[in-house]
Amino acid sequence: MTKLQMPEAALFDLDGTLFKTETLLTTVHRRVFETLREEGLYMKEQPPVELLLGSLGMLLEHIWQKVMPDGSPQAQARANDLLLQYELEELENGRGELYPGVPETLRALKEKGIRLFVASNGLEAYVKDVPRLRGIADLFDGFYSAGEYGTATKVDLVRLLLEKHGIRTAWMVGDRSSDVEAGKGNGLFVVGCDYAGFRKEGELDGADAVIRSFPELLDLIGRIG
Repeated sequence: MTKLQMPEAALFDLDGTLFKTETLLTTVHRRVFETLREEGLYMKEQPPVELLLGSLGMLLEHIWQKVMPDGSPQAQARANDLLLQYELEELENGRGELYPGVPETLRALKEKGIRLFVASNGLEAYVKDVPRLRGIADLFDGFYSAGEYGTATKVDLVRLLLEKHGIRTAWMVGDRSSDVEAGKGNGLFVVGCDYAGFRKEGELDGADAVIRSFPELLDLIGRIG
């Protein structure tokens, strides 16, 4: 277990950690498969949205292999494009919510001198637009995504972030096994988020602490002597 100490920075996953993704993806998922059907690219029954939600945290190409394994490469590539297009459209229309207490908690962490970053396996535009359109972008020092940096794993993405900003002590905060791996692979204190509702059993094994609401991060800070 990594020792609990005041971090220079906190690195946050986006979906299932800051952003209540199902409030956006339920509509987006339906629109993607309606369009694929209209274009004749995927004529089978729409897969359940739970498959998509359960795949969050993976790289995008792996998501469609899980959600639509029987889809052609053309269908999966088109689904990629549609997913981003419809996500951004729905975000602009006001759909999609942050988890309770996210803005206030982030602001309190920043006031304590902790630098805040987003580190996500998502696409660049999505990872930057969710914070921007939900009014929290100004609280962050940077947004790092696999889509922008072309990293093969989240371990690599987090390493890049740490090196670029000269950060030595940080917390990795996220809800998926990829977040635990990214934190542990870089020697960070890992906070597992157990409130999204679409993670697999054992997903947060190895986390140094587990929170059941976002504001509990401040309780962890309060435990530091």
